[in-house]
Amino acid sequence: MQPHDVIKYPMMTERSVNMIENENKLIFIVNREADKDDIAKAVKELYEVEAETVRTLITRQGEKKAFVKLKAGFSASEVAIKLGIL
Repeated sequence: MQPHDVIKYPMMTERSVNMIENENKLIFIVNREADKDDIAKAVKELYEVEAETVRTLITRQGEKKAFVKLKAGFSASEVAIKLGIL
């Protein structure tokens, strides 16, 4: 699966901004067929950061949401600024 096929778009909510600033996490809506390894590889290729953990859930709308915690040397705030969500 190609990285652009895995990640659909980043989430921009009040809660996601709080997670970016306080927990060094990014939140994305991803392809339902993508597994955690696919998501981690896509984040690494697209945004040049490494994921420490990836957690996923299926929303009520049927979308798959991924919570990506970045490793200590990387900043979620910097990635969010590049994406234009902060």
